[in-house]
Amino acid sequence: MKIVCIQVDVQFGNPEKNMEHIEKKIREAVRLYKPDSIVLPELWDTGYDLTRLDEISDENGEKAKKWLSSLAKEFGINLIGGSVAFRKGNDVYNTMLSFDRNGSHIGTYSKAHLITLMEEEKYIAPGKESGIFTVDGILSSAAICYDIRFPEWIRMPFIKGAKVLFVPAQWPIQRQTHWRALLIARAIENQCYVVACNRVGSDPNNTFAGQSMIIDPWGDIVAEASVSEEEILTADISPELVDEVRAKVPVFNDRRIDLY
Repeated sequence: MKIVCIQVDVQFGNPEKNMEHIEKKIREAVRLYKPDSIVLPELWDTGYDLTRLDEISDENGEKAKKWLSSLAKEFGINLIGGSVAFRKGNDVYNTMLSFDRNGSHIGTYSKAHLITLMEEEKYIAPGKESGIFTVDGILSSAAICYDIRFPEWIRMPFIKGAKVLFVPAQWPIQRQTHWRALLIARAIENQCYVVACNRVGSDPNNTFAGQSMIIDPWGDIVAEASVSEEEILTADISPELVDEVRAKVPVFNDRRIDLY
């Protein structure tokens, strides 16, 4: 499977401009790389313009759903839609929406762990659902940014056989070393691919770290983007390698489920 991550800057609180910019990048990625799957960053629509989410969030994700589905179908790709500000009733969620090659909806995941350092919990409701979904027959899972600091949460889908972890993010530059270390650790301990798509640029409160990356189940980085530039990152992943690694180092078989 050929994977593309669209690492872009995000305009603060401007969903229309962000959608327009990302669509240009998706079209460029399809033309240049003919990918099977494309991954977008976290909150690509609004950025962290949290105080205006009541005004600019997407009600029931309808705009994002229609747009993502249309592009997935047009290009015959799986579109792992990063995340959007998804308004449902009186609450707003930080929600990933994913679509298959036919434009059919294959997964919804709302960020479970809200980062108090960025006051996310004041404006966004926490998700409760599992991030498990299937991409081209490959059992996969979603986590969003801060979620990767919670290995007990990340592990659950991989006990059930998931092979790929998709991680959209807006990870800030001051904790960049954590970003790299945590992603590698999640790949090694779960013997899975990690496909992490971060943003670049700044908003009024933060500068973001970029460095989107694709990591194999040995923990080796097979593709890595720059820290500060927009970039289309691509790599091929092989689900068979996950099986090989798990056979050679049978971590899941050796778990002490009688203890934990």
